[in-house]
Amino acid sequence: MPVHTPSRTPVRAPSNAAYAAARALSDGQAKPLGALGDLEALAAWVASCQGVCPPRQLEDVRVVVFAGDHGIAADGVSAYPVEITPAMVYGIAGGHAGVSALAAANSVSVSIYDLGVAVDFDDLPPEVSRFKVRRSSGAIHLTDALTRAEVEAALAAGDTIAAEQIADGAQLLISGDLGIGNTTVAAALIAATLGVPGAAVTGRGTGIDEGTLVHKTALIEAAVARAGDRVADPVERLAALGAADFAAAVGFISGAARRGVPVLLDGVIAVAEALVAEDYAPGTKAWLQAGHRSTEPGQALALDRLGLAPLVDFSMRLGEGSGAVLAVPVLRSAVAALTGIAQLSDLT
Repeated sequence: MPVHTPSRTPVRAPSNAAYAAARALSDGQAKPLGALGDLEALAAWVASCQGVCPPRQLEDVRVVVFAGDHGIAADGVSAYPVEITPAMVYGIAGGHAGVSALAAANSVSVSIYDLGVAVDFDDLPPEVSRFKVRRSSGAIHLTDALTRAEVEAALAAGDTIAAEQIADGAQLLISGDLGIGNTTVAAALIAATLGVPGAAVTGRGTGIDEGTLVHKTALIEAAVARAGDRVADPVERLAALGAADFAAAVGFISGAARRGVPVLLDGVIAVAEALVAEDYAPGTKAWLQAGHRSTEPGQALALDRLGLAPLVDFSMRLGEGSGAVLAVPVLRSAVAALTGIAQLSDLT
């Protein structure tokens, strides 16, 4: 497995020249100045990421789902049992999950990798388990989620997956998530990254009741307190509070940015990973857009730090990359408008 790029390595910025050219092209079109609102800025962002104006249409969009179990789920933080995780791995691998249906409707491909599910999948294609780091993770309120070596292995796995997807032609990537207890891990990472109380970032996840929400919040606050000052380092933060699937997604997001391919974020899981990715590889956030607004409170705080605004809001909380998939037509429409509307000077 290749060695990951060292943390704190800056990422080059998208092209300012392509962005400016796209805005000028839009301003000259046969429409009132600024009439397409935020679509104009989105099209310019795509152009800046591609380094060319007009931008190419986003024909090859891919969701990569990172699956893992989380030790803290045994302490009753979810409305569903841990057995759901492997069941949904089969669902996604077989093309029958929520993200599968939405992706098929929007010409987006889906793949899944098991980084830390508590069981193995010998009856699925070997590619699914190619990068498996371990079975489940430590219960973060009691012990570290991973060793540093396991974090390094997961980061390298995510980076490799990004590199392979891009080499195969991916123009836009989406990081999907799967694993019972993952909103608890995400909330802990957001709280530690932003230095805010657990109560400010903890939501109901899969639909927990009030008593479980109080319990979940207490566990998150205990986890962040246990991690202490180690959270200042993004790799140590992942070791203390993350999981293999989270670390792989951080490597995937930062790896895509380093290679000049944009990433569309899903809900609170992906946004927590993006926060860590920005610390791990500064400059990553310039290559990101927020696909949709999650119902989890931590997502809004994290997006504020990243300077991102969600493209759609359907009050979704499914995960798997599903909300981001619904934002793909918005980005494609932005590109279509920039490339398909005539210049006013050509019509007069």
